[in-house]
This record gives sequence, C-alpha cells and structure tokens, in this order.
Amino acid sequence: MTSAASQITDLPQERRLVTAIPGPLSTALHGRRTAAVSAGIASTLPVYTAKAGGGVIVDIDGNSLIDLASGIAVTSVGNSAPLVVAAVSEQVANFTHTCFMVTPYESYVAVAEKLNALTPGSHEKRSALFNSGSEAVENAVKIARTFTRRQAVVVFDHAYHGRTSLTMALTAKAMPYKKGFGPFPGEIYRVPMSYPFRDNGISGKEAAARAISMMDKQIGGSEIAAVIIEPIQGEGGFIAPADGFLPAISEYCTANGIVFVADEVQSGFCRTGDWFASDHEGVVPDLVTTAKGIAGGLPVSAVTGRAEIMDSVHGSGLGGTYGGNPLACAAALAAIETMETLDLNAAARRIEALAKPRLTALAESTGRIGDVRGRGGMLAMEFTVAGSLEPDAAAAAAVAKACHAQGVVVLTCGTYGNVIRLLPPLVIGEALLSEGLDILEEAVRTVQV
Repeated sequence: MTSAASQITDLPQERRLVTAIPGPLSTALHGRRTAAVSAGIASTLPVYTAKAGGGVIVDIDGNSLIDLASGIAVTSVGNSAPLVVAAVSEQVANFTHTCFMVTPYESYVAVAEKLNALTPGSHEKRSALFNSGSEAVENAVKIARTFTRRQAVVVFDHAYHGRTSLTMALTAKAMPYKKGFGPFPGEIYRVPMSYPFRDNGISGKEAAARAISMMDKQIGGSEIAAVIIEPIQGEGGFIAPADGFLPAISEYCTANGIVFVADEVQSGFCRTGDWFASDHEGVVPDLVTTAKGIAGGLPVSAVTGRAEIMDSVHGSGLGGTYGGNPLACAAALAAIETMETLDLNAAARRIEALAKPRLTALAESTGRIGDVRGRGGMLAMEFTVAGSLEPDAAAAAAVAKACHAQGVVVLTCGTYGNVIRLLPPLVIGEALLSEGLDILEEAVRTVQV
C-alpha cells in the first residue's frame, strides 16, 4: 500500500501527543464555544483543529491525531490537497459568487459534465447542484414527484438521509435526529432493509421480496414516486445489503415506473473502491445524490440522473442562492482530478485489504464484535454481547473514547449506537493506518465497560 500523503500535504504524517486529549488550549476554547454556540450542535471529540492534511489532524495544542473519520467521509483527498487549494485560491481571487441563476459560469457546467460522465450508466444525463446532502435528497424527491405525478416515497429501515424536515421523515433513527422536531411530511413509507448480520440467513433476493411485498400491499407500485436507498447505509451502521438485493429493488422500480434513487452521499467518490457503491453489482439508478467526498471539504452536492427525469421540472423549479457556488465547483473539479490522478479507487481497495483482515481477526479473537463489514475505505465493526445479537453500545462508546485519548479519531454510528465506523482519508499512508489500527485493536482487547 503506497502512501499518497506525500503528494497531497507537507504536514508530517505522524501521531504525536504533547498534551492530554483534549489539551489546555482546546479546553479553554471549548469554554468559549459553550458560551457562544448552540448546545444543539455537538462534537465527537472537542479538540480544536489548527491544521490538517493527509491522514492527520493537528490541534491548537500541537497534538497530531490520526484521522480515521475524514470529517464523515468528506476529505477523501485529504484536508488540504494541493490541487484543491490552488483551484480555490485562484477562484477566490477572480470572484466568489454571482449566483448561477443570475449570471452563470463555466465551472458549474464542468462539474455537471463530470458527474454525468462518472455516475453509473451510459444514458443521457443532467445534473443540478446544491449545497448539502440533505438538499440533494430533498430535491431528488421533488424531481421524482414531478416526473411521475405520484406522491409516495419509500425508504428503508436504518436509513439516514439528512436533517431537513423532509429528510428527517426519510431518516429512520429518532435520537438524535428526529426527537422533538415533528410533525414530519407525509407520504413516506418505510420497508425492511437487507441486513445480513441480523437477517438469519435471508438472501438478498429474499430480503428484496420481503420489501417489495410490503410496497405492493401497503402502497401499490403504481402509487410510488421514488424508492430511495443508500447502497451501503451510513449512519444506520454501514450496512451493506446482501448481493442481489439492490438489483431486485431496481428491477421492481423499473417495472412499476418508479424513480430509483441511490443516495451516494457517504458512499460515493471512490469511498468503497468504486466511483459509486452502486457499481459493485452494476446497478444503474435513475437518480444519484452526491455530496461529502465530491469537493475535498467545500460544500457542494448534486442530483444527477436520466435526462428525461431531470428535465421534467419546470424552469426555476430547482436552484438556490449558493447552489454550485464557484469556489465549491473549483474544489470539486480539483478533487475529482486528484481522485483520478492518484487512483483513489485502488487506494480504497488497498485500505480494505490492509484493515479488514485485521478487524476480522480481532472479532474472532475477542468475541466482542459480532460483525465486520463494509467495502474499501468504508468499514465497520458492530459490537454485541458475546455470543448473541444483543447490541453493545456501551462497548462501542468506550472503545471510541479510548482511541480518542490515544490520538486516533474514530466515529460511532448505527441504529443501536453499537458500531464503530472507519472512514480514513483515502490518501492515508500504510504506516499511519497501521498505527491507528494498532491502537484500535488494543482498545478493543483491553477496555472494560
């Protein structure tokens, strides 16, 4: 596994702890934050960043932490990739904003062209740019409803699609995303996901048949505007459906005139070892939503899909003041060029080849981990009470806390809060990743709840 970090940052790629985590300067700044920032916004690890690049985050106390989170799958090319920095610097000197809906600019068009070429399928496509993953998903629903002249939208157990009012309705997990924020929009229906670890041997096709049966009985295929699914679920626990599930759902949608929407916000742009997780089984969605890894940390998202669906919306029906901001577009073009130049799909597969066998061996030797899953640089461990399927959220939280104390940034997730997810920058070096895994393994073996 060859490191690309030397090509994307001059920041030393090392873990270095000079204070406790968090250190005194971070602790002091956190006091200011508490007095100024809404308590509704939480942080996984209250160390305050000074610099970041490659596979490390350097805090204001001078600690250098191993980054196995990528800002939740955003900084796949690193936090300060040279092409992104140069492109944004040049663009900010030219102009920061005109609004594409007022006086447009080439970079928006170029990003749309790239998305049309990279997303699955050889059909004619169109793209529309927005700011966040939630916005992209919400606009996909608008587009699907316009095209089909139907109302019903189907989503899945364990889904996460965002924090706007509509996308909270699409999201499955109540706490912390939905609690107290209702009522939510209607005509949203939820069906079972393929969850191999908890499905008692049900195949992907059988799981799809179960979901399709519910759609037919509870809604009727002729009434459904869109089926929205994460090809690998993110916040729900990095659940990769059994083979055969996605193709069967896609085929059902085609047969019933339903818009099949792949939410690739977290799984897209090389994260799983393919440009998009849908590519794994050759699934071609009608619409694809993207965000996160597209632009190396700048806010841009998109809906890309079949031309006839995307063009069904009336003029000015889509848009937004900041959607496709020129700085974000410049960053997206540079980030995609970096992905292509460094072949980050191959880098993601190398991460899996290094990390997954170690995690599997750890699960077998400790009995604390019920399942190891994921693809590429999107890997997870589900913690369970030994010998059972009972979720062990306390163990996951304790292991994550121990990693943080040793300068390794990891995230928890899952409907039951019992999953540790690994999302390293795809440019992370082998030595740094191995050290991070060493610390994670030690925490799993030794931390008691």
